[in-house]
Amino acid sequence: MKGKLLALLRQSTWDLNSLLAALEPGAAAAERNLWWVRLAEWLRHAPVHAEPGTRGDTPLPVLRLRLLLQRLEREPDARSRVARTLASTLREMDATLLLADFGFAPRMAFFSEVGERLQRRLLPGTPETRDLSELFQLVFSHPEDADWLASIDDETLARVGALVAEALAPPEQAEEAPAAGPGGAATRWRGALLDALMFCISQVEATAFSAEVRTRMSPQAQPLVPFRQLMRSFEALRGLIEDEDGGALGLRDPGTEAGPAAQAARTADLERAMSYMRAVLDACRRDAATVRDHLEEHGISVDIVFATQQLQARLDRIERLLECLLSAPGTPGAACGRQTGPSEAARAVQRLFVEFAQTAQHRRSVRALLARNYSLLARKVVERSAEAGEHYITRTRSEYLQMVGRAAGGGAITAITVFVKFLLTGWGLSPFFAGLAAGLNYAVSFVAIQLAHFTLATKQPAMTAPAMAARLADVGTDEAVERFVDELAHLTRTQVAGILGNVMVVLPCVWALQGLAQWALGAPLVGEAKARWAVESLSVLGWTPVFAAGTGVLLFASSLVAGWAENWFVLHRLGSALRWNPRILSRLGAARAQRWAAFLESNISGFAGNVSLGLMLGLVPAVAVFFGIHFDVRHVTLASGQLGAALGALGGQLVYEPAFWLAVAGIAVTGALNVTVSFLLAFRLALRSRNLRLRDRARIYAAVRRRLVQRPGSFLWPPRAAKAQPA
Repeated sequence: MKGKLLALLRQSTWDLNSLLAALEPGAAAAERNLWWVRLAEWLRHAPVHAEPGTRGDTPLPVLRLRLLLQRLEREPDARSRVARTLASTLREMDATLLLADFGFAPRMAFFSEVGERLQRRLLPGTPETRDLSELFQLVFSHPEDADWLASIDDETLARVGALVAEALAPPEQAEEAPAAGPGGAATRWRGALLDALMFCISQVEATAFSAEVRTRMSPQAQPLVPFRQLMRSFEALRGLIEDEDGGALGLRDPGTEAGPAAQAARTADLERAMSYMRAVLDACRRDAATVRDHLEEHGISVDIVFATQQLQARLDRIERLLECLLSAPGTPGAACGRQTGPSEAARAVQRLFVEFAQTAQHRRSVRALLARNYSLLARKVVERSAEAGEHYITRTRSEYLQMVGRAAGGGAITAITVFVKFLLTGWGLSPFFAGLAAGLNYAVSFVAIQLAHFTLATKQPAMTAPAMAARLADVGTDEAVERFVDELAHLTRTQVAGILGNVMVVLPCVWALQGLAQWALGAPLVGEAKARWAVESLSVLGWTPVFAAGTGVLLFASSLVAGWAENWFVLHRLGSALRWNPRILSRLGAARAQRWAAFLESNISGFAGNVSLGLMLGLVPAVAVFFGIHFDVRHVTLASGQLGAALGALGGQLVYEPAFWLAVAGIAVTGALNVTVSFLLAFRLALRSRNLRLRDRARIYAAVRRRLVQRPGSFLWPPRAAKAQPA
């Protein structure tokens, strides 16, 4: 028989006759566990012969389950072997590993859980285990398992429950009513639930009492009164339930009353204990939620977000286990305010197992873990970018002209950056060090632009996109849609002002410096060979559009670094440390420490964004070469400076060559793609971090088209009557 079972389990297809014929309750644990896996696969995939007209909307696995139960009811020997196999499986495995721990990280560390999920996704599981949660994941491994488990009807649930009760009952009671018999299935099931509740509550207390979570609760929640009461309330409830079980087993003190009045009193005590425990659970949830409020105000830590989510999930698991406990047969139904019985008990267990099946799928997904735990950090990064982005949107003509002036200053500084870049290319450095030198050149230039309060146009879109997304929170009315289109017009002409200011200054500045060097030194700073290469590389017919889009991604990435750095600065309270650290105060003095702290609080985001952007623009092409990928930076301001250098080296006759105008077109495309790609990526992140959906997309598109037809100039130049609007 054992050889037949192993031969069957190795097959790629199975039928019910073969499965039942090969089942052996005395087989090794791994073989029995593998039999459950094969049975689940048969439920999902094997053909079924149901009576005509019985299928309806019922999922096919449920129909197969009914067929299996009908077969077992007709064949007592097969039913006995299935029950004994189930009894062996449940007896040898620890149910609390499934009830209490399944779905939770073994260590309260985010990156540890990422590693666990990657391991679970890449490495195969084995049925040779005594962990019921591992077996559950092997049995219910399909994404649709939760759906068909939720679709099982009451009658089928009752029949499954009878089979499980038969498996859990002691052998001498197998032919009696095991669910109600002394020491039967109901008592053993309640014991497993009570143990699982104890383990869950212990984990909740450990997390809540940890310093990183406790110190981030609100001042009112930090005494942890509900968490201190949680275990005591559970022990009181457990004592009442075990006393009830002791009475059923004849273990209660003979002097204890057993009449109707005493039973009513015990039921009332159980009801009060359950109500109190649920009130304590609600208080624990409320206090745990204050951690999020602290993180919103003082900076986000992914590990703390993860620990808090695990805490809330365990509190929810406790609620589910309590629901199963109260609906179990033999537990007084008055405690939960409704009548209980086999159907209610089966439904409670069904809801718990549906949740387990959903959890089994979620625990295989690294992407879901990252999305869930980084959403709050993304939102905080987006909000900080939105605050900075408000300063990049102009609404009046005076603000527009100021933006042009600031962009002109940025273009003037970038002219120097262009010459330094050409100088570095002549040093013959290795790719990495050439990229590092170029990145440092860009970073110094961008920081200088920041400190001079000038503007680099392409950094605006990633910062302004979150501010635009915030205005989509309410576009349900025509007036709100028009206000959003107004903001879109403000943003568009701000981008135009920034790009024009950069380009209209950097190109003539570089060209003038080339001419000055020709007059003073007899040769331009950038020679003809490099100039010719620059013109050809900027052509719109080459890789320029692809490189420009890739540069837009880098611009977006630098905005994320900027938001993350500011969040990190706030989370670790570095501003306060600079103001009050004794060693810093002794070295700088109180006044200077205050100034430095205020300066860094105002500029840390800009420093991080500018330095990261500069280094990425220099190093990403070098790293790409290492992997055999040709990538070059296409930044509209730098590209305009390169074209100005080419004009200065090759002379005015260059404008009569097609290559020059192809380069001009390439610069126009570069500017459009730099702005569009970085804006769309930041805009999409902002929408997702705020859980916004463009439900009124058609109305917004129609309003934008109408504005383009009626007032196209508003996207390029502010009307004379434009007035500042509140942010």
